[in-house]
Amino acid sequence: MFARPNFKRLVAIGTLVIAGALSVPLRADDQPQNLGPVGPHEPILSPVGSKRVIAFYEPDGGHCGLRVVVWSPTDVDATSTIGLRMRLVPQQVMYIVTPENGSLGLQCTDGAETLAVVRSDGVGLMH
Repeated sequence: MFARPNFKRLVAIGTLVIAGALSVPLRADDQPQNLGPVGPHEPILSPVGSKRVIAFYEPDGGHCGLRVVVWSPTDVDATSTIGLRMRLVPQQVMYIVTPENGSLGLQCTDGAETLAVVRSDGVGLMH
């Protein structure tokens, strides 16, 4: 199904590629953000509590093959980094919740056309 990547490496490479592509300075208070909706292989970039999230999906038979990496920007060794993989059915929402009660919902739309951030109550897409 999915290969098991080295998530520390994925976060480092993903952050550098995205920051370089957007020509955005890499300061903690000035991180790039993209709440979507996004198409296949395009990144959702968002803070959630004190953490950062990179998420993208691949269409998987009408579902979203979701991949998410969550890390703390203050963790220079990336020891707090976690990676998640799951298959979302259309309209399903996956929530990431941090210890300080930060919450981020990711929703797969009908036909796996897009992935977007939703409000924490699951009602309506954020824009």
